[in-house]
Amino acid sequence: MFYYVIVTIPMICGVIAFCSTRNHLLLALLSLEFVVLSVFYMMVVLMMMYGYELYFSLIFLVFSVCEGALGLSILVKLVRSQGNDYLMSLSVLSW
Repeated sequence: MFYYVIVTIPMICGVIAFCSTRNHLLLALLSLEFVVLSVFYMMVVLMMMYGYELYFSLIFLVFSVCEGALGLSILVKLVRSQGNDYLMSLSVLSW
């Protein structure tokens, strides 16, 4: 029961940080990665408690790295085209 408290507090903090980030895209990406890491920790703890193999956690890490690389590529494209990473300057029509 103590493990659930350890996992949910960082996840809630990451979601709050993501929802309150309104200026920079990099801060939003960092808070999303924090949520992904807390979900990974929760998955590893649950798999070890129930005695499952940890292969699924490796697959989850691969997909989270791909998600991080995609977010960074969007950040690089935004900085090259707009000159900054402000979310207010982000427009769908400018892509």
